[in-house]
Amino acid sequence: MKKRVYVETTVVSYLTARSSRDLIRAARQELTREWWERRRENFGLFASQLVLEESGAGDAEAAKRRLEALQDVSLLDMRREVGELAVALIEDGPLPPAAGGDSIHLALAAVYDMDFLLTWNCRHLANAELSGPVADFLRARGYRPPIVCTPEELMGE
Repeated sequence: MKKRVYVETTVVSYLTARSSRDLIRAARQELTREWWERRRENFGLFASQLVLEESGAGDAEAAKRRLEALQDVSLLDMRREVGELAVALIEDGPLPPAAGGDSIHLALAAVYDMDFLLTWNCRHLANAELSGPVADFLRARGYRPPIVCTPEELMGE
């Protein structure tokens, strides 16, 4: 059985964005494209209505490219349990109030028992200082925390 990956919006944004002159952004774009082309078939890919909404915002042409990239990705339903966990991650857990959407992505990945949450969001999601406290918080509530990582970290051997 394939490992299950929740694809967060930043991955789709880097995948479909026009090449950047910024070296870090350009490297992330290239890594994301390489992962999408070489590795995605090894996983079951999932997203959510929130990813669709975020991907559909902004410049119409860019939004079209992002939404097209998500066409073959399975969507997870927003259940009440997801909303409750997202709120708890902020009110009782380690995430700051500014991490509202990020808490929903994390809650979706946990509630649906995803193996990985794939992201370039290093502020609230792929953040080494938050990963331990987030994982402890999720385990204490009976969830198996997903491994939160970037496409570079999920490149394989």
